[in-house]
Amino acid sequence: MRFMPLFTAIVVSISLYALVFERESLLAFAQVDPGVEEIMDEAATTNPISVVAMTSDAVTVDSAVILRGRTEAARQVTVASETSGLVISEPIRKGAFVDTGDLLCQLDPGTRAAQLAESRARLAEARGRVPEAQATVLEASARVREAEINVNVARRLSEDGFASETRLVSAEAALEAANAGVQRASSQVISAQAGIEGAQAAVAADEREIERLNITAPFAGLLESDTSELGSLMQPGASCATIIQLDPIKLVGFVPEASVSQITVGAMAGARLTTGEEVVGQVTFLSRSADEMTRTFRVEMRVPNADQSIGDGQTAEIIIASDGRMAHLLPASSLTLDNYGTIGIRAVVKNDAEDGDIARFMPVGIMRDTIDGIWVTGLPDTVDVIVVGQEYVTDGVLVIATMQQDMALPESSN
Repeated sequence: MRFMPLFTAIVVSISLYALVFERESLLAFAQVDPGVEEIMDEAATTNPISVVAMTSDAVTVDSAVILRGRTEAARQVTVASETSGLVISEPIRKGAFVDTGDLLCQLDPGTRAAQLAESRARLAEARGRVPEAQATVLEASARVREAEINVNVARRLSEDGFASETRLVSAEAALEAANAGVQRASSQVISAQAGIEGAQAAVAADEREIERLNITAPFAGLLESDTSELGSLMQPGASCATIIQLDPIKLVGFVPEASVSQITVGAMAGARLTTGEEVVGQVTFLSRSADEMTRTFRVEMRVPNADQSIGDGQTAEIIIASDGRMAHLLPASSLTLDNYGTIGIRAVVKNDAEDGDIARFMPVGIMRDTIDGIWVTGLPDTVDVIVVGQEYVTDGVLVIATMQQDMALPESSN
């Protein structure tokens, strides 16, 4: 059985009991005056502590938002067939560059040309009916005028007693029949014009159907797939080819809620691709609706890509410029933590109660870390920062500050 661990535990317990509960007796046994400790504590609060401080002035720093994103094609479309037919054109292989209007797939016309000729013949026939109908209207109108004259003559003769009432009634009946003939002739004209419009619609539909046989590129770009093979049967909606436009190319990132207010449309932006290539462009779009899952906002920028060297889907580190902010450049060693874990600095401030300086903790926000120091925000425009001894003082402690030469600060920083 091991007795040493047990013996050690007993000795430690007795020592702690003596230090905590029998402190005065222990001091008396050691012949130490209890007031000495209080005097030492009072001396620590009344005697100033020497520290080294530096005066820092805030400068305007060009801020930037850094994002991880990807590249996206400016446009991408799958060109599909609008009609059915056999492909009669040779395929174009993927990777080829096509201009706007270039032929991608050509379909066999079949009987469509004959249908167009038939529709045009029907249009000519319908147009020929119109003059006939108009002549019928003129003839019917002449009969109306003749019937009106007969009615007038019969009415006068009847009034003078030279004609019977029966003749007048017959003349009026003939006038009504002539008017009905005008209405029928007018209906024939309307029907002939409707036939022309129907024939024109049929011709337009047949011409449009023939145009659909040639499937062309809607914009200039690169083929992402081969066009349909020779002899394959195309149906409406079947894919002929996929085209992407890479000039200009989009860079897409997602901004957290805390940084979205720092970005504006039109701001300058740059990006570094995984290949090491660096590009520069402008922000063209900033979403005002956050993603429901990530609570981030989509931002887009466009950059030129004339040589098509940047592909779709490459990873990119995006830097977007924002308005400048006032910040201090401080050595990293000057940063410290308070009792609550808040990062900040300890500064030398004037003691309002009496002459002298005291130490005061000031929280800061980290803006950027550089090889020259750390840019921080949240401090007054001018502040005396303790750079040596900040870990040995607390708020309100009297200090004697020895000022060192200020760090060389640039007028502005990117």
